[in-house]
Amino acid sequence: MSKKNGKPSLFQEFKTFINKGNAMALAVGTIIGGAFSGITKSVTNDLIMPIINIFMGGTDFSELKFELPRIVPVYQDVLNEAGEVIGQEYVPHYLTYGNFISAVINFLIMAFVVFFIVKAMNKMTEAATRKQKAAEEAAAAAAAAAAAEEAAKNPPAPTSEELLAEIRDLLKNK
Repeated sequence: MSKKNGKPSLFQEFKTFINKGNAMALAVGTIIGGAFSGITKSVTNDLIMPIINIFMGGTDFSELKFELPRIVPVYQDVLNEAGEVIGQEYVPHYLTYGNFISAVINFLIMAFVVFFIVKAMNKMTEAATRKQKAAEEAAAAAAAAAAAEEAAKNPPAPTSEELLAEIRDLLKNK
């Protein structure tokens, strides 16, 4: 919660959103994710990763990998320019975790964009609900005022108890 106004902080709201996983957020995320995946990949690869690479000594994230051990080595033919086999070379297999880190950053960017879209949509829905509630309250107040005005113009007919009490009082006075 924010110390200023009792509302959750932006980070807390984002954390709640990303962990909630409701259907509307998922639908919006899918649509926006498809539409903006190229943009987020570009932001990640062309803007964010070069800055991160500066602090990592110029390492390219896509080159971060770990060679996996092989139980049975695999070799492929090495060809010369004429297409003749001149030998064989070992084929390594890699676990490319740098690409995974880039994908996680892409996901966080997309989740953040979707978060703000859903947040704006919720604010609009909340404003519309408040407007509708205010209109309903104004209509109820107008109806109550009209009913009070009508009651003042036409006093209600006395009830049978009131009539009997009036008759009793008249008989007492005789």
